[in-house]
Amino acid sequence: MQTPTNPFKQALAGRRPQIGLWLGLAHAYSAEICAGAGFDWLLIDGEHSPNGLSDVLAQAQAIAAYPATHAIARVPAGDAVLIKQYLDVGVQTLLVPMVDTPEQAAQLVRACRYPQDDGHGGVRGMAGARASRWGRYPDYAKEANAQVCLLVQAETRAALEQLDAIATTPGVDGVFIGPADLSASMGHVGNPGHPEVQAAIEAAIGRVLRAGKAPGILTSDEAQARHYLALGAVFVAVGLDTQILMRQTTDLAARFKGSAASPAPAKGAVY
Repeated sequence: MQTPTNPFKQALAGRRPQIGLWLGLAHAYSAEICAGAGFDWLLIDGEHSPNGLSDVLAQAQAIAAYPATHAIARVPAGDAVLIKQYLDVGVQTLLVPMVDTPEQAAQLVRACRYPQDDGHGGVRGMAGARASRWGRYPDYAKEANAQVCLLVQAETRAALEQLDAIATTPGVDGVFIGPADLSASMGHVGNPGHPEVQAAIEAAIGRVLRAGKAPGILTSDEAQARHYLALGAVFVAVGLDTQILMRQTTDLAARFKGSAASPAPAKGAVY
């Protein structure tokens, strides 16, 4: 058996837009419902949702039944041990939050790769885990590095100051702009739509493209998502499962109970 190729990584390299959905409900049952919807990718959130390693595995297994949809997982922090565990359960694409420097980015590249003469100085520990199907992919250790896709989050003023160097770090496949934390870092807490924040996001998308890497972002505002895609964003999450459930249940209750139900928050929430 051959180590599976990473179709999401190939799509990013080819600059083919990939439309995704954020998963925060922390359950394989809801993940499978979303997997059948037709998104190119689903993000299993380990940072801001109550997902442990077993939860990530269960959701990745549920998504795997739908080959057209790729499972991505966000680790809670850029810790080499956590990265090793996420990769060992078979996740090929990782999103790492709060990457502010190219040195951090380079460390993450090494954490994602086995030690090989590939110029990255990998430090990932060897194990016959699920990622290799417990040895059924006989050349996994030699082939895995080429299939790992590393996405780093730039979501602070500090990250924007070093964005060009972060994006050009060898082994980084894409840079995700985090609107919510970026807006807070820029002094506009809770207001990612502020003109200053939006100008920074638009400039960042262009800078990542010029570095030869794929820019990504999340927004549940359709017009805004289409705008980012038009600017060249390659991987764009267009909604969150928690937000969809919240809005739809709130709207349903309100239609039957009128003013007794609380209004749903405004559109456009982001991470």
